[in-house]
Amino acid sequence: MTKIITIGSATMDVFVECDEANIVSVCSKSKNSDFMSYPYGSKIDITTFSSNVGGGGINTACNFANLGFETSAIFKIGEDIYSEGILASFKNKNINLNNIIQKKETSTGFSIILVSFQGDRTVLAHRGANAEIKEEEINFEAIKEADFMYVAPLNGESNKVLEPIVKYASKHGTKICFNAGTTSLKRGYEHLKTMLGSAHIVVMNKEEAIMATGIDVRPDTKTEKFSHELIHEDIKKMLTKLKVKDYQIIVITDGNKGAYAYDGHKFYYCPVFPSNVVSTLGAGDAFASTFCAALGKTRLNIGLSLMYASVNSSCVVSEFGATEGLATFEEIEEKLKNNPDYTYLEG
Repeated sequence: MTKIITIGSATMDVFVECDEANIVSVCSKSKNSDFMSYPYGSKIDITTFSSNVGGGGINTACNFANLGFETSAIFKIGEDIYSEGILASFKNKNINLNNIIQKKETSTGFSIILVSFQGDRTVLAHRGANAEIKEEEINFEAIKEADFMYVAPLNGESNKVLEPIVKYASKHGTKICFNAGTTSLKRGYEHLKTMLGSAHIVVMNKEEAIMATGIDVRPDTKTEKFSHELIHEDIKKMLTKLKVKDYQIIVITDGNKGAYAYDGHKFYYCPVFPSNVVSTLGAGDAFASTFCAALGKTRLNIGLSLMYASVNSSCVVSEFGATEGLATFEEIEEKLKNNPDYTYLEG
C-alpha cells in the first residue's frame, strides 16, 4: 500500500451562518470588491452553527486515508480544549498520529468561518501553533519512509521548515505534491522556483498563481480556441512558467470556472462538477489531494484525475466542514457513471 505523509496546519473550525448577513459590493475605477456585512452594534441570532476540524494538514490527511492510503500527518497543536477536539476527531479515522507535534506553551489553531447565503465564506483565523513549527520538531525519518509527501501551505515561522523538508524528501526519493502558502508566495518567484523544482505535482488556485508568477489574467487579452471551450492565454503562460522540470504536472484551479493542468505536452481543462454549494471551505484541499491520489489510480491520466478531483471537491462543498462529505474512489466513480456527459478537454 502506498504510504503518504502530509504536513500543514490543524485547526478547530467553527461555522456560523446568519440570515441577516449582507453581501455588499464596492466598485472603484480599478477594482470591484465584495464584503460580508452585519448590522453594526447589534446582537444577531445565528441561523446555523457547527464545528469541525480543518486545516490543510488535517484536511488532506483525512482525504488520503478515506481514499484508502496508508496515511500519516505532521501538524502542530497545543494542549488545550481545541487540541482535545482535534485529537478526538481522529478516533474513527485510519491516520497515524505518531508524528504530530504537541506543545503546552502554544495555542491550537482556531478559525471562525462566516458563511454567506451564496455558499462562499470569510475566515477569521488564529494560526497559533500552525505558525510555529520548527525543523527540530519534525520526524524526518517518517518523511524518508513515505512514498509521497503532500505539503500544504506553511505560513509564518513554519515556512522556514519548507526548504529543508522538501530537500530531504527529494534526496530520499519521496515524491512531493506542493501547495504553496502565502508566506512562500510573497518571497517571490526566484525563491519559489527552488521549491517548485523539487515537486512532482504543483497545485495553486488562480490568485496564488498570479502572485507566484507575476502574470495577471487581463480581461482585454484574447483567449484562444481550446477544443470547444476557451482557455485564457495568460493562464497558459502561468502554467508554463510554473513548470520548471520536465517531470512536473502543474494545476491551477479557478473556483467555479474549473481547473487547468499542464504536463509540458498538453493543456487540460476540467469544469466543476455540479453540486449544491453549502460551504467552499476545504474544497481546494479536497481537489488537490484527490488529484494527486487519482494519478496513481488512473495511471497518470491527467484529465480523468482532474475529474475525480472535481467530483470529490463538489462533495465537500455540499457539506459544512472541510472534512465532511469526502468521497471514496468507488463513490467518485459512481457519480461519474451517473453523469456520462461530464468530461474534460485537452489540447
